[in-house]
Amino acid sequence: MNRADVMRLFIVISESYPAFDISPENEERHLKYLRDIPFEVAIQNVEQHIMTNKFYPTIAEIRGRLGEQIERDRLRAETAGYFAEREAARERACPPPPGWKEAILERLRKS
Repeated sequence: MNRADVMRLFIVISESYPAFDISPENEERHLKYLRDIPFEVAIQNVEQHIMTNKFYPTIAEIRGRLGEQIERDRLRAETAGYFAEREAARERACPPPPGWKEAILERLRKS
């Protein structure tokens, strides 16, 4: 969503909830947390909220379950990348040269 989308969303919310804060500070806060949500999803969540709740929606309610799904997908991709790194490191790994462990232990005993 962009700033214009947030303002359109504020208009819809304030029509049903006159006490809703439409200040520039609240606009900035909503823009910060709704930037990754498509406007169509947000407006659908707001309209559903209006039909079932007497208090105006919070940012979490505007985001709905899509926000959770986006975060899950991001974490899933990050985890897959981590495991791919670990697999590549395992393929590059090789055992130490013969006698390496014994040489280190010998040096430690001399110290």
